Parts: sequence; C-alpha cells; structure tokens
Amino acid sequence: MSKTRAKFVCSSVTESNDGSREVDGKWERCLVKSVRFAPVYANGDPNHENSKFWQATPSGQLELSFVNLDAAAMFVPGREYYLDITPANSSGD
Repeated sequence: MSKTRAKFVCSSVTESNDGSREVDGKWERCLVKSVRFAPVYANGDPNHENSKFWQATPSGQLELSFVNLDAAAMFVPGREYYLDITPANSSGD
C-alpha cells in the first residue's frame, strides 16, 4: 500500500452556528469550528524540512469542519502539522 506525507500550516480557525448533529434521534443546530490549512513554504534553506516539503507540495488548501470541539482544539493558527495520506478501501470495509 502506498502512502504520502505532506506538511501543512494552520492558517485559520473560525467558528459559526451552522453545524448540525444528531441528539436523541433529532437533528439540532450546533457550533462548528472550521480549520483551514495551506502547505508550508520553503524558507530559503534547501536543507530545511519545509523547503523539501514545498518542492513536493507547492500549492493547495485543506479545510476541515468539526462539530466535535475537542477534536478541533488541537489546531492552532501558525502551527505546522503533518498530513499522512493512505488509500482507503473503496467498499467502506
């Protein structure tokens, strides 16, 4: 199985009341946090890790939205994160 690793920086964390979740069989509105990421930038040092990631992932954007606020709490604007990508079984198993 192949996989790849990217390195992104959190560019923003915003919140709104546009989320919904199921509680006791009913859907209700809730707070949602949206987290945006961009690939890290090269810093002029060809041996620096960010420069190496920049050569492999020069542009892009990732946005995740969370109704689980505990899961969203780990994301901080300006902090860098690794994104590991592995293929999923397409049958959902």
